[in-house]
Amino acid sequence: MEKDRIIEEGNLYEHFTFEADAGQKPLRVDKFLINRIENLSRNKIQIAAKSGFIFVNETSVKPNFKIKPKDVVKVTLPHPPFENLLKSEKIPLNVVFEDDHLIVINKEAGLVVHPGHGNYSGTLVNALLYHFKNLPVNSNERPGLVHRLDKETSGLILVAKSNLAMKSLADQFYNKTINRTYQALVWGNVQKDNGTINANIARDLKNRLKMFVYADNEIGKKAITHYKVIERFGYVTLIECNLETGRTHQIRVHMKHIGHTLFNDERYGGNIILKGTKFSKYKQFIDNCFKILPRQALHAKTIGFKHPLNQKKMVFTSDLPEDISQVLKKWRTYSKHKDFL
Repeated sequence: MEKDRIIEEGNLYEHFTFEADAGQKPLRVDKFLINRIENLSRNKIQIAAKSGFIFVNETSVKPNFKIKPKDVVKVTLPHPPFENLLKSEKIPLNVVFEDDHLIVINKEAGLVVHPGHGNYSGTLVNALLYHFKNLPVNSNERPGLVHRLDKETSGLILVAKSNLAMKSLADQFYNKTINRTYQALVWGNVQKDNGTINANIARDLKNRLKMFVYADNEIGKKAITHYKVIERFGYVTLIECNLETGRTHQIRVHMKHIGHTLFNDERYGGNIILKGTKFSKYKQFIDNCFKILPRQALHAKTIGFKHPLNQKKMVFTSDLPEDISQVLKKWRTYSKHKDFL
């Protein structure tokens, strides 16, 4: 997919381009696009088509047009001006540490990190602009951000307050000297007590909202995840992951790749029973867990880095949030039953 932002007659637009793969079955263009552009409703796609903003092989099409193999689909969507995206909003933040150069925040699950299509407000960036003044911007014009977490991932995120910090922390991420550990509950009994996943990651050709592991080293970006088992519950396992690289959805797609999808990770199929029998009591138990934890079971637990000013090593740790803790407690109790294992 190619994506560009351009200004036409004073208005900002996002342009997306997709090519259907060789095995593409006939599919309505609105359904084709809804799986490829995050936070885009079918209604908005239909409006774009009726307005003449969706093209297949350079020809404007209606929402019900059927996509065929190798078709090139282009769509133009109106995008709010940057000044609207970057407005300040009074959103509470859990600040773990702050000085003149940086901030460490314990992000709640559900909070989007930066504005984007479908999330023009209510993000961490909007909150940062309210609570902190004169934040430096990164290369993508995002104030303070040196890395990100997925919307439904909870835990620690590092923010730069000064230009010195922005450059130093960005360099540390680039040089892979920042230490980040995550805890995740995954489906299945992870056999090895520890291991390393070294596998390239790129966009899934069939669903652009997902990432995929490619065996060809020429495709995608290098991604390395180290993991170790913390606790076993029979049908699920609590693990800790240390990231050597920081790719989109890295832990989620790497663990799926080795057969251990994150618990209740809807995007990667973890929101159904993947291990264990589906008898009624067990299914009810899983459904109750999903209600308590309506997101992927992933928490950014630890972050360690050198302070930009004095190079002092700093390490911060965050306790597991209540939703994950409650589910772990239920699994500890349930896994003790002999009939279960």
